[in-house]
Amino acid sequence: MAEFSWLSRSPLEHALVVGAHGARDVASGISLTEVRNFNLIQIMARRGKGAELASAATARFGVAAPAVPKAVSASDVTLIWSGPDQFLVLSKSGKHAMDILSHAFSQSASLSDQSHARALISVAGAKARTMLAKLSSIDLHPTAFPIGAAAATSIDHTSVNFWRGNDRPDGQPVFNVLVLASFAESLWRTMLDAAAEYGVDIGLSEELG
Repeated sequence: MAEFSWLSRSPLEHALVVGAHGARDVASGISLTEVRNFNLIQIMARRGKGAELASAATARFGVAAPAVPKAVSASDVTLIWSGPDQFLVLSKSGKHAMDILSHAFSQSASLSDQSHARALISVAGAKARTMLAKLSSIDLHPTAFPIGAAAATSIDHTSVNFWRGNDRPDGQPVFNVLVLASFAESLWRTMLDAAAEYGVDIGLSEELG
């Protein structure tokens, strides 16, 4: 019998080159960072179980799961709205792995492990809004899309989960993009092209913002 081994690889492994990209005669206006090695679980309420799911989520995470397009964070997890009575659980520790959450939500929800099905890209910097405005119809002005705002939307015709994280220490905004792995490289190259005129710092991270 043939033996198989599976090695998880980033969908951006061959496309992402760490370092400077685009305009070199200006200070980099955008940081594009891929975040790797995260846990991502989709949780969807079963029919008629929305209230029960909400109660179980509060008990499990210590915060209420978002019922509107928002992302809420606790000390070790971010809950991202993805539709009515459903949300994504983004974390780094094994505390919120699939087997553990399956037990916690066994009576109220159906779960799907998306950890290796998505790529997570962080977009930050003084020109982040300007670049994203080329690719998305969402109004990203701070009053319209404040910290914690989220959307299930499209960027350059590619479906994504999108939310605004906490600002960087220098006050610059941070936007997070979850995209299906099969579309990640195409979207990455599109964002690089859109950002090139502002100067780009390309990076990798093992930490969630």
